[in-house]
Amino acid sequence: MNLHLALEMFLQVLGGLGLFLLGMRNLSDGIQSAASSTLRRLISAVTDNRFIAIGVGMTFTGVIQSSSICTVMVVGLVNSGVMNLWQAIGVILGSNIGTTITAWILVIKIGKLGLPIMGAAALVYLFAPKDRVKFTAQVFLGLGMVFFGLQLMTDGFKPLRTDPAFVQWFTMFHVDSYLSVLKVALVGCLVTFAVQSSSATVAITMGLASNGVINFETAAALILGENLGTTITAILASLGAGRNAKRAAYAHVFFNLIGVLWVTAMFPVFIQVVKAIAGVDLDTMVSVKGENTYPNIAMGIAMAHSTFNITNTILFSPFLRQFEKFIVWITPEKPMVEPPTLTNLNKLLLDTPVVALSSSRVEVCRMARVLEEMMSQLGESIVAQTMDRKVISQIFHREELLDKVQNEITVFLTELMSSNLSHGNTMDARQQLHTADEYESISDYVAKLMKLDLRLRDANLSLPAEDLEDILDLHKDVQAYITLVAQGYERMAKELLFKARPQSEAINHKIRKIRLRHISRLSETRNDPLITMVYSDMLNDYRRVKDHALNVAEEFIYGK
Repeated sequence: MNLHLALEMFLQVLGGLGLFLLGMRNLSDGIQSAASSTLRRLISAVTDNRFIAIGVGMTFTGVIQSSSICTVMVVGLVNSGVMNLWQAIGVILGSNIGTTITAWILVIKIGKLGLPIMGAAALVYLFAPKDRVKFTAQVFLGLGMVFFGLQLMTDGFKPLRTDPAFVQWFTMFHVDSYLSVLKVALVGCLVTFAVQSSSATVAITMGLASNGVINFETAAALILGENLGTTITAILASLGAGRNAKRAAYAHVFFNLIGVLWVTAMFPVFIQVVKAIAGVDLDTMVSVKGENTYPNIAMGIAMAHSTFNITNTILFSPFLRQFEKFIVWITPEKPMVEPPTLTNLNKLLLDTPVVALSSSRVEVCRMARVLEEMMSQLGESIVAQTMDRKVISQIFHREELLDKVQNEITVFLTELMSSNLSHGNTMDARQQLHTADEYESISDYVAKLMKLDLRLRDANLSLPAEDLEDILDLHKDVQAYITLVAQGYERMAKELLFKARPQSEAINHKIRKIRLRHISRLSETRNDPLITMVYSDMLNDYRRVKDHALNVAEEFIYGK
C-alpha cells in the first residue's frame, strides 16, 4: 500500500470515527434532554429487587445509548448515597445488556441515508422554536452522524482487504487457540480503553468484518475484549470518590472480567451457539458491483455481543448478594476523618444532567438536615445554665461547612447550566441554586443567634424567665417550620409546602405579641439595656430564619 493511499484511508477512518462519536454524544444528549422527566422517574424506580434494578439499567442504557454514561451515573449515585452497592450492581448488569442495542442499530443497512438524515435534522435543530422539537431533532442528528460515520469507516477499511502486507500482519490475530483468543480480546480491550467507547470499537469491528479483513471468530474475540475495556470508564469516574463508589466500579470490572474468562475458556462452544442462534451463514460472501462483502457478519457480531452479556447476567443474577460480599471483602473500609467539604458531586456526572441534578438535590437536602441539627443545638444552648463549648463550637463549624457546601453546589450547578440543558432541567438547577442559597442564609442567622446568646453570657447577663420562655416557645415553632419546609422540599410534597404561608403568618403574629409583652414588662421591671437590645435582635433573626425558609417553599411551588 503506497503512502498516499494509506494516508487517505487513515483520514477517512479517523473522520468516520470522530463523526460516529459525536453522533453518539448528540444522540445521548438529545434523548436525555427530551425525556429528562421519564429518565428521572426511571432512576427513582431502582429498588432492592435485583430484577427491577437490572431492568432499570437495561432500559436506561438502551434509551441513552451509552453504557459508559450509565456506569458513571451509578458511580455518582452510589457516591452521593442515592443508591446502595447492591442496587448499583443490579443496574450495572442491566446496562451491559442495554448497551448491546447499539450494535443492533448498527446492523441496520441505512448508512447511505445517514447524510440526508443528518442534514434534515440539523435544519430542524437550528430553527426549531420549541425545546421539545429541538431536542428531538438532536436525537435524529446524532443518529444520522452515527450511520454516516459508520459508513465512512466501513468504506475506509476496504483497501485493507487487498493489501498483502496488512493481510499477512493480521494473521497474528487468528483465533486458533485459547491464548490467541485472549490475545485478540486484549487488543479489543486496549482499543476500547483508548477510544473510551465500546460502541465505537464495535462499529470498527463491524467495518473490518464486513469487508472481510477479519473473520467472524476474530470479531467475536474482539467483542469480548471490548466489553472489558468499557469498564475503564467506571474506574476513572470513581477516582477521588468514596469507598462504595469505588466498589461499584470494581463490580463492573470483575463482572465483565469473569465473563470474558469463562467465555474464552469455552470459545468454540460460544461461537457455535451464536451461529446456531443467528440461523444464517455468517461467512456468506456477496459480490456487489465487483466488490465482495459479508452482509450477515454484522448481525452475527451483534448476536455475539448480546449473547455474551445476556448469558453473563443470567448466570450472575442469582449470586448478586455473594458477589456484593466479595467486592466488599476485597475493598475493606479504611478509617478516615470525614473532610469538612462536599466531595460527592463528581464532575463526570455533568455528562448526565438528569443524574447530576438528582445528586446535587441530595446535597441540598443534606444542608437542610444540618440546619435542623444546628437549630436543635441552638435551643439546647439557650436553655442551658452553663455554656457547653463543644456544642457552641459545633454550631459555628456547621455554619462554615454549609458555606463550603453551598459554594460547591453553586460551582457544580453553574457548570451544568452552561451545557445544553432542557428548559425543565434549567429551571430545576436554578431552583436548587436558590434553595442552597436560602439554606446557607439560615445557617448564618442561626450562628448569629448563637453569638447573641454568648454576648449576654459574656456580660454575665441572662434573659428574664418570662422572656426566656417566650424565646424558647418561638424557637420551637421556627424549628418545626424549618422541618416542615425541609421535608416538603425533599419529598417534593406541595401539600406540605402550601402550609408554609399560613404558618409563616402565625409566627409573625407570635413575634409581634412577644415583642409587645417584652415592652410591657419594661415598664414594670428595669432591665439592663443590653438585654433589650439582644432580645430585639433575636426576635428579628428568628423572623429572618423563618422568612428564608418560606422563600424555599414558595420557590418550589411558584418558581417553575
